[in-house]
Amino acid sequence: MKVLIAGASGLVGTAAANAFAAANWQVVALSRRVPELIAHPDVEHLALDLQDPEACLEACRSLSDVTHLVYTAVFELPGLIQGWSDPQQIETNGAMLKNLLDPLLEHASLQHVSLLQGTKAYGAAIGPIRIPARESQPRVEHPNFYWLQEDYLKSCAATHGFATTLFRPQLIVGPNHGVVMNLPPVVGVYAAIRKAEGLPLVFPGGADWVWEATDARLTGSACLWATQTPHAAGETYNLTNGEVFSWRDMWPAIADTLNIEAGEDETFSIASYLESRSELWDTVVQRHGLQPLTLRQVLGESHHYADLAFAFGLQEPPPPTFVSTVKIRQAGFNDVYNSQESFCYWLHDLQRRKIIPA
Repeated sequence: MKVLIAGASGLVGTAAANAFAAANWQVVALSRRVPELIAHPDVEHLALDLQDPEACLEACRSLSDVTHLVYTAVFELPGLIQGWSDPQQIETNGAMLKNLLDPLLEHASLQHVSLLQGTKAYGAAIGPIRIPARESQPRVEHPNFYWLQEDYLKSCAATHGFATTLFRPQLIVGPNHGVVMNLPPVVGVYAAIRKAEGLPLVFPGGADWVWEATDARLTGSACLWATQTPHAAGETYNLTNGEVFSWRDMWPAIADTLNIEAGEDETFSIASYLESRSELWDTVVQRHGLQPLTLRQVLGESHHYADLAFAFGLQEPPPPTFVSTVKIRQAGFNDVYNSQESFCYWLHDLQRRKIIPA
C-alpha cells in the first residue's frame, strides 16, 4: 500500500504521514515546503504547489503506484476568519483538490480517499448549530469550500470506484508552527513575550466559551483506521478528544507548563498584541537561543484563530459547537485524549524543539 498525503506540512498531514509510516506503509508527503516533523526517514517528499495545474499533471505521472490519498491541504486568506466565506478562498480550495485528483486518477488506481472538513460544515461560522451536531443531519447550505470538494470527490468516486471517508475534527492541536489554525505556538509565544515584559500570563479572552478539541495524533490514527475498516467507506465522521474543556479552567496548567505566573483576566486581542511585539520576539529568540524564526514564521495565521477561540470581544458566550462522536465510536474507533494534557504536551514539544523558551 502506498499513500499520498496532500498538505503534509500541516497539522493533520504531518500526523497522518507519521501514522501511516509507523504502520509500515509507503508514504509520499506532498507539500510546498519540506515537512519538518515527519519522524520516519523513509517518507518521500514531493514538493508541489496544488494551485499549479500543470505542475500537478507532471507530478502525477510518477505516482502510478499510489493506492490511497489523504487530502489535508487548505488555502486560507490573510486574517483567516473573514476569508472563510470569500469566493476566492472557496474556489481556490476546490481547484486545488481537482488539480491533484484529476491527473492522479489518470495514472493511479486509487482504492480510498480521506478528506478533511470541520465544524464549519454545520454552519458554525454563520450562526447557532444543532446540539449535538450529527453527521446524519441535513446539509447547512452556506458559502464554504467543503461542499464544493465533497460533491466533486463523491462524483469521482462514483465514476472511478474508490471509497471515501470524510472527517470533521474540532480545534486540532499539535506541534506545527507557522500554520493557519494551531494554538500552542500562539500561547507559547504569548507567554514568552509576557515574561520578557515582566508581566503575568493573563487570559486575554472574552466570555467563557466551552470547546471541544482534537489532538493531531488522533486525526492521523483515524485516517489510518479508515483505510483498514471496510465499513468506513462512504461515511462522514465527527472527531474529537472525547471531552469538553474551558480555556479558563485550562489556563493555570498552561501557565505552569510555561513556568510563568497566571494573572487576573484582561480582555484584549492576542493577535494585535503579538503583532505589535515582533521586535521583542526577535530579542527573546536571541536571548534563549531559539530557532531563528520570525514572529510570522511561528504564528502563521493562528493568532487570528486564537482571538476567535478565546471569544475576544464577546460579553456573552457564543452558541455552543458541540458535535456527537457516537458514530465513529460505534464504528470501532475509540481513541481519546485528555485535552489539557494534549495542549501541555505540545507546548513541551515546542520547548524541546526550541520554537519557544523552555
